[in-house]
Amino acid sequence: MTTTLEQRTAAFKKLDEVKLTFARRDWFPGTSGNLSIKISDVPLQFAVTASGKDKTKLSPEDYLIVDGNCNSVEPTNLKPSAETLVHAVVYQSIPDAGACFHVHTIANNVISEVYAQKQSFTIHGQELIKGLGIWEENALLTVPIVENYADIPTLAAAIKEAIKPDVPGVLIRNHGIYAWGRNDFEAKRHIEAFEFLFEYQLRLLQVGNLSAKASGIAI
Repeated sequence: MTTTLEQRTAAFKKLDEVKLTFARRDWFPGTSGNLSIKISDVPLQFAVTASGKDKTKLSPEDYLIVDGNCNSVEPTNLKPSAETLVHAVVYQSIPDAGACFHVHTIANNVISEVYAQKQSFTIHGQELIKGLGIWEENALLTVPIVENYADIPTLAAAIKEAIKPDVPGVLIRNHGIYAWGRNDFEAKRHIEAFEFLFEYQLRLLQVGNLSAKASGIAI
């Protein structure tokens, strides 16, 4: 299957918009992070960020189209992001996922380290949980945390095993979060909701420590 010009143009435009939005928030330190948007289910094909690009800028060579084996579907000198296999695993595991985004932030890295031993981060009763499509009263959210394996197939396998159908994201210890949604709008909303919740929890822990110190309690 060959992607059409219209499909390429639409996917790349959406990736441009998301990339610049996240870049303005400093969510791509260095050349970290990667983004993808699915173009077709059968065969699986998706647009993904090229490796080693400065994500604060736009260029004609920021993305390429790959298949389910992470191979480019057309001639190119570009290399897909080193973690493209993770995107493929997400699309193969979550059939209705249409976009998958990965960012590195101070908040998500610290949360993943603080709660690494529990292998998950849990929060409940926070309004922004609704941003993840969970609308129950006093809802409980548990985000899986996997180890940061240097071997990408091992990392992808760990993420595949950790994926929960009702939680659109997985944290990697000291390596950011992968979040997905049915389309780019939903995946962006999920990333934003996760980041708010992580920052909220860190502020809450900080306030607790400060209160404990002010009360003369050993911490």
